[in-house]
Amino acid sequence: MTVRTITTSTLKTLKNSVIGNPAAKLALAQDTALIHLLVNCIKHPSTSYVDTQGSHDDIRVESAHVIASISYGSEVALISLIHANALHAFLFALSNMKPHDPVQLKSALARGLRVLSTAIAEVVGPSQLGLRTWSPDLRSEAKVALSYLFEFDCLNIFLPLLADPSSQTNIAIAQLISTTVRSDAHRNAVIEWLPPAERSKEIKGRRGWEKKEMVNSSSPARQGGWVVRLLVNFLQKKDIKLQEAALSAISSLAMENTVVANTLARAWPDTVDPPLNIVLNLTKSRSTDVQLTASLCAAHVLRANASHHPGSIDYSAALNVIHVINRVLSSSSETTQNKIKTCYTLYHLVKDDRDLCREVYERGTLEKVVLLAKHITPLERTSEWEEDEPESILALREATLTVIAAISLFDNNIRREVADDLHIVPAIQVSLSHKNIGIRHAACTCLRALSRAVSIIRTNIVDSKIGMELFAIFKKEDEDPRVTYAALNTICNLVNDFSPLRPKLLDQGLLPRLMQLLASDDINMRVGALWAMRNALRKSDPSTRQTVMTHLCWPRLVMLCNDSNTEIQEQAMSILRNLAEDEEGVDYVFEYIDKETLANCITSGLESSNEDVTHHTACFLANIANGSREQQDFIFAHAHIIHAMHDCMTDAKSDTRCPLISCIFSLVQSNIRRKHELNEAGITSTLRHMCDWTGGVISMSPGGHHRIHVDDDKEAAKLARSVLDLLEHSNIGDLL
Repeated sequence: MTVRTITTSTLKTLKNSVIGNPAAKLALAQDTALIHLLVNCIKHPSTSYVDTQGSHDDIRVESAHVIASISYGSEVALISLIHANALHAFLFALSNMKPHDPVQLKSALARGLRVLSTAIAEVVGPSQLGLRTWSPDLRSEAKVALSYLFEFDCLNIFLPLLADPSSQTNIAIAQLISTTVRSDAHRNAVIEWLPPAERSKEIKGRRGWEKKEMVNSSSPARQGGWVVRLLVNFLQKKDIKLQEAALSAISSLAMENTVVANTLARAWPDTVDPPLNIVLNLTKSRSTDVQLTASLCAAHVLRANASHHPGSIDYSAALNVIHVINRVLSSSSETTQNKIKTCYTLYHLVKDDRDLCREVYERGTLEKVVLLAKHITPLERTSEWEEDEPESILALREATLTVIAAISLFDNNIRREVADDLHIVPAIQVSLSHKNIGIRHAACTCLRALSRAVSIIRTNIVDSKIGMELFAIFKKEDEDPRVTYAALNTICNLVNDFSPLRPKLLDQGLLPRLMQLLASDDINMRVGALWAMRNALRKSDPSTRQTVMTHLCWPRLVMLCNDSNTEIQEQAMSILRNLAEDEEGVDYVFEYIDKETLANCITSGLESSNEDVTHHTACFLANIANGSREQQDFIFAHAHIIHAMHDCMTDAKSDTRCPLISCIFSLVQSNIRRKHELNEAGITSTLRHMCDWTGGVISMSPGGHHRIHVDDDKEAAKLARSVLDLLEHSNIGDLL
């Protein structure tokens, strides 16, 4: 509809016309003049275009409602609002509110700011509920807009509204925090913010020589911040909507943030129970929405609190969350939206935690999720099925597959239960080809978890042909990069030495596709491509090695071994290690890499600050030491390798130290007359210290700069003793 005279009536009609009407939203978004008119109304309606049929305040309220209504669901509408500086308009209007302004106006402006900011944050990501796709141009502009929202001057406008007398305004700002905080930088900006009065107290309360950390622990800044303290106070109100908004905001601030999590898990000076106890009590609320939001909040607090102390999760608190999850998943009356939230709460609770994955498996939660996924996934592919499916069901299928993948990641028993007893593979298979990107991505992720089990690859994946279907998706150059990356992670498992699919994948174009991805600007894609090559080379025959290196090329491998990115360097050194798994492989490496270049690669790897790089380099060196006398002499001929080995032995962990000592053992066995070179490098002395295993930290000889960390390093000490015994026997032989 065309609107040129702004009245309360025309704005209400306009608002009603766009709600649930994508075509009307698009038409309005393309009316640039009207969009600018609405934005100007929010700031201060001009009498030149405002009819007398409504007050200025009513006009501003309705304009805010219209903008909020068109913020979601249309890229064109959102980019039009960004271009019209709608975000700035809301902030400007809120910053100029007067004490006598009506509460309804302030609430409408706060709500409009929340809805628009949420739409912008959803574009920037990461998405809070599933995978989304946006145009690069919109994403670029949204990033700029979201960064502006979290600038200090903007925080000074909307965060004080948490203390506003109106609960509606409080709710809008708490919801804004919960939906827009998507990064550590923005999270910390909110956590550390203080109102001007508190700011001056912090400065005056700290003497010039004191560090920030020494401020009184009872101050709001030391209790997770002014914002967190206010949100915790909201939890104790009787307003369910306010409780839900506050829980959601705390959840976003506590996510992967140990400062906030630790603050919430301990009692405050003016309270008896820790705020976490209040959150856990709210998991028993009469409101399902509050229960679910409290459960997600508790999950983030528990995981962040335990992130620096593996194995220290509070299981009694986690069980409260699991109880809510099981109840919702078991209920036939719960809404689809609540089940989606439940799945993602479960995902955030168990992700990357082996023990919690086992816990929810044993308590039947995993079975409930698998049965739900199967129930909503028809196994016959039809165009009508994909066209007619509600968006909510698509989102639920994505959520179920995502959480199944997370729970199945670590344990073979769980994987076998999911594949063999609960028969999830057909549902994954039909989802791989779905038009919805989120479902395809979740299906690839789920298959990746299952493909970590040898038995599942050899039976379910091969028999169903799902492995080759995934490979077809992986080869599609026009596929969404996120789906390609998820498929790549699965391919890494399918090309391992135990997989019957390795020869087939290599024959049908795996390596050319990997080389395309290796040229990508995405570092994760490059690492994944190298990882797949690394696995394809493990326990491989000479023909496979030659095929891989024909595509990868030796000069490129040398460059990758010296890459500035340690993840790339790790994969490259692992490729060298796998190429040299036997004598023929070691000869192959020496044939194509000159000795000086190879020696420099080894030294660089041993001197790396990355433990994975040093580990693979140490294993590669141990493979060389098991080669011919000429190849062993190569190690002795480069003194910098011997010295790097010594330095690495004193600083590395056991899984790196053991292959280095094995390397030395092989060298001593075949080159006993060159033991003095090991003595000169300090290796023999270091081995003696390692044999003095005490379960603590052993210092080097006086004047030494290294300390040997030998916690639980009995295996390394045992190997060191074997080398020393060999050396001592050689001394007796010399005397004879």
